Amino acid sequence: MTPALPVVSRVLRTPDARFAQLPDFPWTPRYTEVGGLRIAHIDEGPPDAPVVLLMHGEPTWSFLYRHMIPGLLAAGLRVVAPDLVGFGRSDKPAARKDHSYGNQVAWMNAWLQARDLHGVTLFCQDWGSLIGLRMVADAPQRFARIVLGNGGLPTGGGRTPRAFRLWRAFARWSPWFPIGRIVAYGCAHPLTPREIAAYDAPFPDRHHRIAARLMPGFVPTTPDDPQAGNNRAAWAFFERWEKPFLTLFSSRDPVTRGGQMPWQKRVPGAQGQPHTIIRGAGHFLQEDKGPELARAVADFIRSTPVPGDTT
Repeated sequence: MTPALPVVSRVLRTPDARFAQLPDFPWTPRYTEVGGLRIAHIDEGPPDAPVVLLMHGEPTWSFLYRHMIPGLLAAGLRVVAPDLVGFGRSDKPAARKDHSYGNQVAWMNAWLQARDLHGVTLFCQDWGSLIGLRMVADAPQRFARIVLGNGGLPTGGGRTPRAFRLWRAFARWSPWFPIGRIVAYGCAHPLTPREIAAYDAPFPDRHHRIAARLMPGFVPTTPDDPQAGNNRAAWAFFERWEKPFLTLFSSRDPVTRGGQMPWQKRVPGAQGQPHTIIRGAGHFLQEDKGPELARAVADFIRSTPVPGDTT
């Protein structure tokens, strides 16, 4: 039986006009109703091609993948990129109480089931990995491979990186929260004013930014965090995961540096894979090295065929 979805008290929806001038992002949004929320995604490429699911993090949205999508499509793949609830073109719960790590997993699990995707190669980064990896653990039959970049599945053990502690404090306390500039700060290469504006587009006022403000505080940093146990259970699952698992971490991310090593050591499917450090990229490696990442993902899919692949 599918678990009941959270009941959201009030929903905000960013006006479409805010997305009228997006640079290098021509793809048409599609929408799925989940638990009274409208979740946006793009779905491009042949419908019967292997699916690459691109999961963004915080405080970005699927616009983050505009440098990867063309290369994936050129490789003959189908690209699906959703906007998390509270981000991008997706609906934004207006009450703080409606936001949690558990709710995000529940919403995206329901979205995945509604889209009925199979044979999926997951590419996930930042909060896209905290949610996406849980989606795999909850519905492994839908996934063929995993590519993890600058992310993980924290369980509250060990020392929290100083860069993340500063970010979490800033998100909670700073009266100034310029999302486009925050994204730019996490890149190794500068963003243009139009790109910065595109990251600001989903958030016309502070009420629309609630998820972006709250998400850093939901990362498990102590063993008794509400979601730490669920993440430990997911780790136990991945220690038995034998399907292909690849890490593509960047060289200039102070938050996740070294985070690829536990996955390479503990996941059976990660053994012998062409794990790569992406040089010259910051936290948002999709911005800095999108075409390179797309080639690596496409090559990984070609080199690890599974039943149902047609490329």
